[in-house]
Amino acid sequence: MKSFTPKPWVTPQPVLIIGTYNQDGKANAMNAAWGGQWDTNEIFISLGTHATTDNLNANNEFTVAFATTSTHVAADYVGLVSAKNNPDKLERTGWNAVQAEKVNAPVFTDFPMTLECRVKEKINESASGYYLVGEIVNILVDEKFLDEDGNPDIEKMQIIVFDPVHHGYIQLGKKVGQAFSDGKSLK
Repeated sequence: MKSFTPKPWVTPQPVLIIGTYNQDGKANAMNAAWGGQWDTNEIFISLGTHATTDNLNANNEFTVAFATTSTHVAADYVGLVSAKNNPDKLERTGWNAVQAEKVNAPVFTDFPMTLECRVKEKINESASGYYLVGEIVNILVDEKFLDEDGNPDIEKMQIIVFDPVHHGYIQLGKKVGQAFSDGKSLK
């Protein structure tokens, strides 16, 4: 085996699109790759200083969508460009934004699944950012991405993850087994 110094290589890393409203009421989106499930109804996201963090200071509600193969170019763009310098950046994406059902934040209808969230906690808040813990208050899923039992079909969504080693985006693949079941064969 080859040894490496510590690097941010935990994988897979979801490509999360955080939706907030700017001070002028316009929808804003940013790309964040360092996040995940914190608890049953909570997520966490590592945030630097962004227009999004300013927006969260003014309004503690936000949405989180999962980038897909078809949205990856615009998802990458909203990670490259700051709304602080490009206030009209969302127009370049072509995404459609509507008001969320349960929180005061935009839902970008171009994504198959969106979490509606409220800030629960900001950990280690400093001038350079913080770790955000968000409470999930609602989940919206485009009906064309539901399976036969009425639940989200992750394979249909073509969700992408961030490759922290080669700085790429990888589409999630096919199902290879059944959790909480396949391991029983070794009992």
